[in-house]
Amino acid sequence: MTERVFIIVKPDALERGLLGEILGRIEKKGFAFEKLELTNLDKERLGQHYSHITDKPFYPDVESYMTSGPVVIGVVTGHGVVAAVRQIVGATDPLEAQPGTIRGDFGRSWEDGNMRNLIHASDSPENAEREISIWFA
Repeated sequence: MTERVFIIVKPDALERGLLGEILGRIEKKGFAFEKLELTNLDKERLGQHYSHITDKPFYPDVESYMTSGPVVIGVVTGHGVVAAVRQIVGATDPLEAQPGTIRGDFGRSWEDGNMRNLIHASDSPENAEREISIWFA
């Protein structure tokens, strides 16, 4: 069954010139980009996207990071794309991500708890559709 997954290539990836590498890893697995857009995230939609953590003490840092520069948002399609892209991306914490994954190869984590993990990918087909509706309404 063809699925869609929503991705955000985060500001640190663009700052470090990793956009082509990140998108290339997804494309080389045979998945198609339905939509890609260079944009700056607004705080209102970011709050909708991360509604499950807006009440957490670390959310202001997440908001500051995600709005610190341009990002690329996109929709990737293909059979089993959600699980496959999550595998390509790797664990949320770059220190736990396996080598060969985007976060394992390029992500950064500092002792102060700030992670720069380069990319967001929806964790389920249902969340993908919810996130797509927020960013591509």
